[in-house]
Amino acid sequence: MGRKFFVGGNWKMNGSKASISALVDNLNKNGVVETTEVVVAPPPVYLDFTREKLNKAFGVAAQNCYKCASGAFTGDISPEMIKDCGCEWVILGHSERRHVFGESDQLIGEKCAYALKAGLKIIPCIGEKKEEREAGKTEEVCFRQLEAIKANVNDWSRVVLAYEPVWAIGTGLTATPEQAQEVHAQLRKWLADNISAEVSANLRILYGGSVNAKNCNELAAKPDVDGFLVGGAALKPEFIEIIKSGKNQA
Repeated sequence: MGRKFFVGGNWKMNGSKASISALVDNLNKNGVVETTEVVVAPPPVYLDFTREKLNKAFGVAAQNCYKCASGAFTGDISPEMIKDCGCEWVILGHSERRHVFGESDQLIGEKCAYALKAGLKIIPCIGEKKEEREAGKTEEVCFRQLEAIKANVNDWSRVVLAYEPVWAIGTGLTATPEQAQEVHAQLRKWLADNISAEVSANLRILYGGSVNAKNCNELAAKPDVDGFLVGGAALKPEFIEIIKSGKNQA
């Protein structure tokens, strides 16, 4: 296939120096897998700390950033600050940013544009809520969110897309491997139709939504699932098993 398996660990607003040291130690000892690219996203106050302790085989991402270098934006961080901490990735448009903090498609698109311009690689997230899936609007919602990202990306080689159905994040519910594959295949067709066949063939599309050691192998075996963006399980020893599930990739 040519798409290297990718596993992201989003630690969200969790951790301390002690707990992060334990996570890093486990990753350094057990998590280096040649066939899988691994990126972890600590809270912003621990970006420096994590980057210094973590094996350089792993990437470190911020969980969010703003759309300019500096200014009167209390509580936010810029791509330049992320780079200054030695990190090269940022997650943008996570469902919690969209639905807890009210970030619009337009703002997320603008953040994507600036983060890329500043030299970061990005993991933009898209996904539908439970009522949207039940109303048959999964494609409509995902394509709308993806259109806002597309309008702001000029280098798809620095993008890894994450499909995260909102109804499956932190709920214990998980899309079946067949449901995940269906949406990923639809997204790949949209990319081919609206950007290019090359981008469609090369862009890695991650699944996120209650991924754990029990379901990762089946999900990883689907041809259009190129990895995972993991939440809760990224804080547990089983994260290593999820990293290793890439060997089951179709």
